Amino acid sequence: MKATMSGFDLRAVARELNEYAGAYVKKAYMPHYEQIVLRINPKDMDQFDLVLVRGARIYTSNRDRPMPMVPPPFAMVLRKHLKNARMIGVRQLGFDRVLCFNFDTKFGQYHLYVEVFRDGNIILTDAEDTIILPLTHASYAGRTLKKGVTYQPPPPAMDPHEIELAHLVEMFESSDRDLVSTLGGKVNLGGTHANAVCALAGMEPNIDTQVADAEKVHAALKSLLNDLAESREGYLLLKPDKENSNEELESQAASHEPNGKRDRFFEQFACEATPTLLPNHHQFTKVTFPTLCESVDAWKGAHDAMALARREAEKLDIAAPGRGHSTDVERLERRKVQQEKALEGFSVKIEKQQMLGHLIQNNWTHIESLLSQVSAAIEEKGWKQVKKDVKEIPWIVSLNPAGRSFVTVLPDDESLPNGPQATLSLDENVHQNAQRHFEAARKQKDKTKGAVEALEETTLFLQRAKKKEVKQQESGKLNKIKRSKRLWFENHRWSMISGGHLLVGGKDAKGNDAIVKKHLSGSDMYLHADLHGAPSCSLRATQGFAEDQHKPAHIPDDVPAFRLIDKLGDERITPEKLEEAATLALCWSRAWAGGGAHGTVYSVKPAQVSKTAQTGEYVGKGAFIVRGQRQWFKDLDVQIGIGIVAINGVPLLMGGLPETIRSICQRFAILRPGLVKKEQLANRIYKNTGLMTDDVLPVLPGAAEIIEDNGIFSPAKKQVQEEE
Repeated sequence: MKATMSGFDLRAVARELNEYAGAYVKKAYMPHYEQIVLRINPKDMDQFDLVLVRGARIYTSNRDRPMPMVPPPFAMVLRKHLKNARMIGVRQLGFDRVLCFNFDTKFGQYHLYVEVFRDGNIILTDAEDTIILPLTHASYAGRTLKKGVTYQPPPPAMDPHEIELAHLVEMFESSDRDLVSTLGGKVNLGGTHANAVCALAGMEPNIDTQVADAEKVHAALKSLLNDLAESREGYLLLKPDKENSNEELESQAASHEPNGKRDRFFEQFACEATPTLLPNHHQFTKVTFPTLCESVDAWKGAHDAMALARREAEKLDIAAPGRGHSTDVERLERRKVQQEKALEGFSVKIEKQQMLGHLIQNNWTHIESLLSQVSAAIEEKGWKQVKKDVKEIPWIVSLNPAGRSFVTVLPDDESLPNGPQATLSLDENVHQNAQRHFEAARKQKDKTKGAVEALEETTLFLQRAKKKEVKQQESGKLNKIKRSKRLWFENHRWSMISGGHLLVGGKDAKGNDAIVKKHLSGSDMYLHADLHGAPSCSLRATQGFAEDQHKPAHIPDDVPAFRLIDKLGDERITPEKLEEAATLALCWSRAWAGGGAHGTVYSVKPAQVSKTAQTGEYVGKGAFIVRGQRQWFKDLDVQIGIGIVAINGVPLLMGGLPETIRSICQRFAILRPGLVKKEQLANRIYKNTGLMTDDVLPVLPGAAEIIEDNGIFSPAKKQVQEEE
């Protein structure tokens, strides 16, 4: 599985991006600490996103990509300096994993360096390459990345395009590595492409460079680079498994249309996106795309598009970065497996060290002779010459000058160099070398004793956790999730309308102001009950909820899972959706506490809502002036449904229209105005579901009477029947 882009990949990406020279930067976003997105607007073409994932990949995408409401500081700096900037070119620094984006801005020519190695970094500089701001401040041996200093790229490695045959011959003669290591390190090809050059040249990768045919290797290298220069397509490689052969994968890939199912299919089986096909790629199924960027987007685009959701989950302390939520049982089971595996490894290490110690003792004369011969040769010729000479000696594997030791092959039963390998120190005699292995075995035994005690403790905790989990499942309670921050809409009254639209309403005067100023625009609709003090409500046209295609493991099967998204597929607000939202706006008003069975609500467009009053008039906090024609909804029923859903991996109680709640939730209840205080209702919900009362109370409109209950205030009917 290739985790990051190589120099070959970045050369192809730079060539593809240069086709958009002259395009303008519309905006910059940072949905996650690891990812920067530049929205590019080319001439005579639809806009697209340039996705920069630090230390991993660079590609273009047209996916729906939710963005944070408040951009982080680095995104704000990019907006300040690069908004409306013209991208004039993209270049690769040599053949290194660094791309430089050149922009023509109102401040002059700016550069954006994207480093795709180690942890990665993204650095914005001015025309003189003075760093304006790096994504991450860092210090290395020869350079520092921080604001105000001159940007220094990493030390340049060799560009394989510039290597000549004579230089390659000289390199092979002086190299003390094998062929593939020399090509991968000194020629800057990396392991994958170094092996590909060996295969194209028809040579074994582990042979000495002194016996390699430099002319064939040079021809193979040029052939590989020519393929890269001429290739204009991208390939996604699918790896077969026990259940799916190459033919089955090829058939499935052809049958999937571009949608969520295809994304999950590629995410499961894809192992690499590449601009060229290498000799070892024949074992994979390949899917061809017009460009490398499109192949990368097909593979990793869906994952990267969920960056904001991962960031929100990390803020809520639901999961550590890059990991999913785990129950206590899952965590303890993983720990038990790791401890059992470690114990097995300890036993193997103990046996191996004891065996090596005995073998050294049993071959005393041979080891003593080997130690004396190597010591004498080093004193006479030096480490460098001996290091070359031992390549011809079958008894010696390698030398370590820094540790004054060497790795030897111990004799087998026939006194041939076919036994296990052991490290011998030149500063120790035979007995001391053997004793060192026995001492290592003794220390390993001491570790084993502590590991056994830890395993017993884990087993006990696991038994308790399983009992607790079974008891919790039988009671119908959800797993408690500790979080330090709420989702933004939880600060208001909120609900999901048919079609996934988000409806938010103010809880007080300050909340009303926030709804109109921050969450009412464009094609949204403003709703207000025809009562004094009713909340201002906004039915969002584009923002809402979509079914979570990757349902978290900690969410039970009877709880539907959704993700908050910024772009719904169907953004039309129909009269039916408006009436549904109007009913909730009425339930959130004092009509509920007034005991009335029906009420009236009106809706208007955002442009009709204003804070500006007529001369001599005053508009108080939380109040607004509504001008123009209104759409009225009369004789609405004052009833509400509540059900359990999961939003961004967080189990929540959601209010909504009774019909909508019934269709979405398996565990729900229907309420109408009554005499039971909402604090009592919240306490009952907490005892039956495990949801915290602080999360439940804001959803309940007031004192109520339970009309219908299915798993909210008492165990679900199905569970009750099973118990009976």
